[in-house]
Amino acid sequence: MAQPKNFGFSDEEQMVRDSARKFLKDHAGIETLRKLVARDHREAYESDVQPAPYDERVWQRIVDLGWPALAVPESAGGVGMKMIAVASLAEEIGRAALPSPLTATLIATTVLRAAAEHGSATSATWLGKIAAGEPATLGGTNADGSWDAGATDVRVTATADGARLTGTAHFVQDARKVRTLVVAAAGDAGVGLYALPIDAPGVSILPDRIVDLTRDQARVELRDVVVPADGIITPDGGTAAIAAALPAILTIVAADLTGAAEWQMQTTAEYARVRTQFDRPIGFFQAVKHPIVEMMIAVDRARSLTYAAACAIDTDPDDALRLARMAKAAGSDAAAFCSDRSVQLHGGIGFTWECDVHIYFKRQKHNEILYGDGPFQRARVAELLGE
Repeated sequence: MAQPKNFGFSDEEQMVRDSARKFLKDHAGIETLRKLVARDHREAYESDVQPAPYDERVWQRIVDLGWPALAVPESAGGVGMKMIAVASLAEEIGRAALPSPLTATLIATTVLRAAAEHGSATSATWLGKIAAGEPATLGGTNADGSWDAGATDVRVTATADGARLTGTAHFVQDARKVRTLVVAAAGDAGVGLYALPIDAPGVSILPDRIVDLTRDQARVELRDVVVPADGIITPDGGTAAIAAALPAILTIVAADLTGAAEWQMQTTAEYARVRTQFDRPIGFFQAVKHPIVEMMIAVDRARSLTYAAACAIDTDPDDALRLARMAKAAGSDAAAFCSDRSVQLHGGIGFTWECDVHIYFKRQKHNEILYGDGPFQRARVAELLGE
């Protein structure tokens, strides 16, 4: 099926992107980001527990702007906009390297929405909470890092009035910033999805130490955690729901990668205009000029594929997974290349804590691996093409 012109990007999506870009520039610019996450390298890397800073006032304004509700269906109290709008918002989040639970919330939203489309009667309640501003995250990755829902280390036991969860969800994103945990758990009926407050009795958050300063990650231990009936999203459809949401998950992460890569490219180009050597801006020299052009090409390739994937989710779901994996591969590749060139072309200062490029370098490395890097995604695309 031919995609609509301009990926279906209308005036509404343009308004979302432009308002997000202005808001983040005004309230979450690089100076604010540095003060929030990179005040002191000792605090970041030598403290017993790695900090997980974010500005709760900015988060409240984000809620007031309706961003968490963007991907929530109107029937559940959300805005119900197209995936292309969600992708454009995620791109701006990446451009600002925003420390917030918004990306994790958007990902959890796609899973709850997919569960609703597969017949879950309770997911609307939790989607409504997200639309009202309660951040959420997805748990279920096992200790080996498998994103396959069927490989979860969490087990569920059915009870007369609900369920009980036991086990550990690994690599949980922004666990210390959210209020709701959506867990994939295996039981006698199959893999199900269960929603519960992150501070429910029996839930323990064990923070990981990661390189990314703009996010936190944790292992979430569940010890005989009681899940009431309204927290059972689906007792046996978890694998199908996560599989259905996977194109959207990959597209959101790819958009974040693309936005951050463009910041790296633009910041490096600006530095090349003002840094002089041999009485000329270093951007005059081909050894600097050509890599910046290659950065631009990598960003444009990633953005085109990301928007194509988002558009496919909206208009051609049968092709969405292929394009989403291609987008994630291109985004991961762009992140790796732009991170490398941004550090190198800043010269000696590029390796220092004082240079802002390290903040983006570390966020990009985290995103690059999240849900599979470029080689992983290309291998999955080859499998799809071989079917």
